[in-house]
Amino acid sequence: MFGRLLGYLSSDIGIDLGTANTLVYVKGKGIVLSEPSVVAVLKKGGRQQILSVGEEAKRMLGRTPGDVHAIRPLKDGVIADFEIAEAMIKYFIKKVHRRKNFLAPQIVICVPSGATPVERRAIKDAAESAGGRRVYLIEEPMAAAIGANLPVTEPIGCMVVDIGGGTTEVAVLSLGGIVYATSVRVGGDKMDESIIQYVRRQFNLLIGESTAEKIKKEAGSAVMTPDSKKMTVNIKGRSLTDGIPKEIQLNQCHLVEALTDVVSSIVSAVKSALESVPPELSADIVEHGITMTGGGALLRNLDYVLQQATSVPIHVAENALQCVSIGTGRCLEEIEFLRNLEA
Repeated sequence: MFGRLLGYLSSDIGIDLGTANTLVYVKGKGIVLSEPSVVAVLKKGGRQQILSVGEEAKRMLGRTPGDVHAIRPLKDGVIADFEIAEAMIKYFIKKVHRRKNFLAPQIVICVPSGATPVERRAIKDAAESAGGRRVYLIEEPMAAAIGANLPVTEPIGCMVVDIGGGTTEVAVLSLGGIVYATSVRVGGDKMDESIIQYVRRQFNLLIGESTAEKIKKEAGSAVMTPDSKKMTVNIKGRSLTDGIPKEIQLNQCHLVEALTDVVSSIVSAVKSALESVPPELSADIVEHGITMTGGGALLRNLDYVLQQATSVPIHVAENALQCVSIGTGRCLEEIEFLRNLEA
């Protein structure tokens, strides 16, 4: 009875605190917020002032005057700037939490499986400072698997590859636990960075993060296809030769070449995981396949490349972008279940 009353007095929150985007799940409502993990800060006289957070701040990336900085407070899935991360978490909590509630919310936050105890403590401290009554941590691959409807509590081996902005999490799960997990600091941001470096190296053109992300979504691919030369995209940037704004045309073959190293790193992590799995679970994975989640899973033909490299069926989860957030929310709805999974 008392527990039910507490539920009415607070709106518990699940946060998928991603390097690129933050999604917030409110108990009983589902995903209510999805915004970029970006904070615009005014720096003057050694002091910092938060100007904007989320979507508005992202629009400022690469376009700010000298004393305004658009900052990503998370790097490779963990907090790089504690003060700015705390301000961002506070902003998102304030945006979704009902003021009329008497109690601060319980908060569930995802952490990469490779996060160190210090990094986990920093994330927990930031959420508590932002107003959390009780903060739980859950590992991202577990949340992704739950969000993708994999039978994580059954005696069956499930394998999930969650490709986020800063990290790629590869994990094998069974009986409500993680049997094997590895985290490589390669993801969507590294793909964007690789495109920026490739365009700079091959075409002497300087482009920004937003442009790289845009062309990745429009024409990026993990492998060449018969239509790769026909799929083109126009990009604008600054010529490194004469400093004048310039427009060039890329085809998908260029983007495949730019993304080769990132794709190879993801394939290597998956193959390494498969080599480390107990034989009984390997049989389950061969039968049921590997599930891909996260924004990076949407890169064209990445599932095909993984299937060719591993000879294991590859499935891209429905709502791949939201799997971690959905899984976090399901744990929030079943708090007793969450206590057994807490990282």
